[in-house]
Amino acid sequence: MNVRSFSELMCVCMALGIGLAMFSCATDPTTGYAFGSGHRADVKSVSVPIWENRTSSPTLGAQLTEAIIKEIQRSTPWLVVDSGATTTLSGVVVEQRLRKLDQDSTTGLVQEQGVDLAVDFHWRNNRSRKEVLTRRNFRAQGDFIPTRGVGEPIEIGQFGAIQALARDIVAELRSDW
Repeated sequence: MNVRSFSELMCVCMALGIGLAMFSCATDPTTGYAFGSGHRADVKSVSVPIWENRTSSPTLGAQLTEAIIKEIQRSTPWLVVDSGATTTLSGVVVEQRLRKLDQDSTTGLVQEQGVDLAVDFHWRNNRSRKEVLTRRNFRAQGDFIPTRGVGEPIEIGQFGAIQALARDIVAELRSDW
């Protein structure tokens, strides 16, 4: 590749990058496209107390709380603080259910199972004391393979469901589309 074709390629790449950046989503769909993030500008910090757990697996609430905190830190501009936060995100793990996803046709043994988790959560503005967002029966699933040979424990499926829930819950906190 010679110098001229390399510089032409760089110009084309820069033009494509600028063009793609111009087609960003707006936080308000009535205003068209925008460069801003999809996160609420009025929120500066979030408090995430340990979520309650009503299932028979005693650690799900604490594990989900930790995953949500990490997801907020990873994907939003907000700070996670213990006290004095702009908002509070709280919730309850209300259900854990196992589902058969696949079974051996000759033995009838389950080869793959899913762990379904359901939560209820509330996002509250601490200044106005109003609910910003409420979701009930919000669900996610993780898979694991309990069969001989692989023998994954149920915790593998729980981990997958917790990670999916954390990602989806934090995505729900974005500004209204």
